[in-house]
Amino acid sequence: MKTNDQFLIINSETLITSTRIRQAYILVTALLFIFSMIIVPLNAVAAPIDPTAVKWHPGHYYIIKGSSKNNSTYLSQVYSELDATPALKGMMIRYFWNDLEKSKGVYDFSSIDKRLAELSARGKRLVIQVQTKSFNKRQVVPSYMKTAEYEGGEFYTSDYGSTEIRGRNIKLWNLQVRNRLTALFDAMGKRYNSHPYFEGIGMIETAFGQPIEPVSNAQINGFYDNKIIVHQKMRQFFPNTMTIQEVNYPRPILTSFVGSLKDIGTALSSPDLFIEEKGLLFEATQYDPHQGVYNYYSDFAGMIPMIPTVMSKNYKNTKGDGSGYVPTISQILAFARDKLEANYIFWTREVHYMQVLEVLNQNAQKNFPAGGLNPACPAAYSSCVN
Repeated sequence: MKTNDQFLIINSETLITSTRIRQAYILVTALLFIFSMIIVPLNAVAAPIDPTAVKWHPGHYYIIKGSSKNNSTYLSQVYSELDATPALKGMMIRYFWNDLEKSKGVYDFSSIDKRLAELSARGKRLVIQVQTKSFNKRQVVPSYMKTAEYEGGEFYTSDYGSTEIRGRNIKLWNLQVRNRLTALFDAMGKRYNSHPYFEGIGMIETAFGQPIEPVSNAQINGFYDNKIIVHQKMRQFFPNTMTIQEVNYPRPILTSFVGSLKDIGTALSSPDLFIEEKGLLFEATQYDPHQGVYNYYSDFAGMIPMIPTVMSKNYKNTKGDGSGYVPTISQILAFARDKLEANYIFWTREVHYMQVLEVLNQNAQKNFPAGGLNPACPAAYSSCVN
């Protein structure tokens, strides 16, 4: 029979053993947490603590176009510029739809994966735009969509009054086309939504283009209705990631369309930043109530993210027809920051990039977390993760 002293010894040993187990468990847990934080930037899939919080790293981003996005020599130079410029938070890369979907439901995200890994290692972030419109003869839809089920998937566009092919746009009024586009975003959401360095996903401009073959009003209305439905789905597929729509024309649809984006929580972006473009700046009158898209930036600032985009031709003139003046980088920045109340600015990296870097490395941009832009988390998000 065990004495009380023996019981006390046994219980003490058990308590000591139990305590040591708990301490070891805490230590292992802490080490696993530290290890996970180390590997997250390298190959990360880590959801924010708040399941409804959105990643939010406002500031300046490069735009990388065309085949440059897969050119290692070019990218090496780009990465050195990102490393040397604190105001540059990352870059936006554009991919055509058929770059990403090689056959029905078969996706190739290898290029995105590589760029995301390279940027993550530098503490920089990636935004992707899926292009469903081209400004040349390039096909934009996957080849399997060139059938009657999808009405061929796309239509040809030209300049007004011309029948020469200048570009293509997708037949988004077609339900099957819409469903395949949402399937692409669904696959991308599963892969990238929880990645801490995948900052945003967006679509190209709203301008319909001038169809070479006649298009009915019902088809045009269906195009924009389905674009809104796609964005509703995107917010579901990317609950922790900013979703973006470039908006420019047509003006008659903007009140309804941009209002829907605001209700969904989609960021308002632009395909161009023309300081003096009348159609973009147009203020409604009793004779023409359809205001230009730039007016919606001030209307909805603080509600949804504001993301003006600077393209190559915006460096060259303040008007699309070239009748304005050549703006300075500081003038472009001031217009985007003050008139458009930008949270993010996307700068196309081309021949003017040295002047852009010079301005971004000035103290007014260099010494502020959002590069001198509005850092406030928009009301559309329940919370933001920095």
